[in-house]
Amino acid sequence: MSSAAKRILVTGGAGYIGATVAARLIDRGHAVTVLDDLSTGFRQAVPDGAEFVEGRIQDAAEVLDGTYHAVLHFAAFAEVGESMKDPEKYWDNNVVGTFALLRAMRRAGVRTLVFSSSCAVYGEPPAGAISESTPTAPVNPYGASKLAADHMIAGECAAHGLAAVSLRYFNVAGAVGSHGERHDPESHLIPLVLQVAQGRREAVSIHGGDYATPDGTCVRDYIHLADLADAHVLALDAARRGEHLVCNLGNGNGFSVREVVEAARKVTGHPVPAVVGPRRPGDPAVLIASSARARERLGWTPRRPDLDEMIQDAWTFMRREP
Repeated sequence: MSSAAKRILVTGGAGYIGATVAARLIDRGHAVTVLDDLSTGFRQAVPDGAEFVEGRIQDAAEVLDGTYHAVLHFAAFAEVGESMKDPEKYWDNNVVGTFALLRAMRRAGVRTLVFSSSCAVYGEPPAGAISESTPTAPVNPYGASKLAADHMIAGECAAHGLAAVSLRYFNVAGAVGSHGERHDPESHLIPLVLQVAQGRREAVSIHGGDYATPDGTCVRDYIHLADLADAHVLALDAARRGEHLVCNLGNGNGFSVREVVEAARKVTGHPVPAVVGPRRPGDPAVLIASSARARERLGWTPRRPDLDEMIQDAWTFMRREP
């Protein structure tokens, strides 16, 4: 696809990432429709200039028609712990819902898709940077649901000429203007740490201090929300008919839970008490990305790799929000 203005459906466009990407698309002159059931998203997060339709992914057939050029698909439940306790919720929304979306796209003649995938498809990979050739072996239903969606997309590309890019990103952080994390309940580390700095929580819980890592806590690759939004716009332009391109997105650097807590203390100037508890089921010890393919195929380079900057942007957003 060219970079000319297009009509685009953004599923999950009232969420943290989807709303940010929708705003970026509007800034580039695209006509954006957001489809979101507001189960985890927020109506006020939908960017100005976007048409809003309240509904589930399964409702995409009621929205899509031949005037649309592409779909960016973010509508998924994404909590690892919840997926362990309620896997059927994840099969229904993330798998069955994506199947319904692909069918609706095929019937409407919409032949370009950018999919929000996840590093959770790799499970507990061997040490070293994770590339797209790393074997997929998810250890929780959330990761399994994302991998199932990737398999469906690959089949759609091969059989029906879909042009698709799956972006497997690692831990997203930071904020862009009025777009930041508003999860309720919150489960992501950086906003939880910042809630402690705000006095909204007494302490942050560290899920496991006995991992085979330098300080015993899990290590993750964090990527700034703005860099992630850039990658989606580039992926839209890079999609090719009949090809399912899979790209990892990360900075290639890992930070432990303790390092994130210490960085938040420095950025906010507040003490952040931390309490070490038991491991959380389904959490791998280390996840660090190789994004060489995204650099080569998308022309994407993360411009904001600094953890302190991500935390500062998130802190600015949280203090501004009610």
